[in-house]
Amino acid sequence: MEKVMKLASQRAVVVFSLSSCCMCHTVKSLFNDLGVDAAVHELDEDPRGREMEKALAKLVGRSPPVPVVFIGGKLVGCTDRIMSLHLGGKLVPLLRDAGALWV
Repeated sequence: MEKVMKLASQRAVVVFSLSSCCMCHTVKSLFNDLGVDAAVHELDEDPRGREMEKALAKLVGRSPPVPVVFIGGKLVGCTDRIMSLHLGGKLVPLLRDAGALWV
């Protein structure tokens, strides 16, 4: 859990992902389309990925946990939460407040 929290606090937007996950791709594409330079940690490509995946599963209460998004160092959630915020017009202000967007 310590490794996850340390990584989550290093950038304005952090995404924990699996490279083969279609929902992860969707979330990463959304941030890219919005102009957000998110730090993406592909758990299946990290030597400590399994350990981090277990910690994330405990944190979000589901398995598999990915994608898991942190904005401004705070857990925002998985795909459903990110899409809900976006469709409700609340994601961009959240990103702006975290310093991930300048416009």
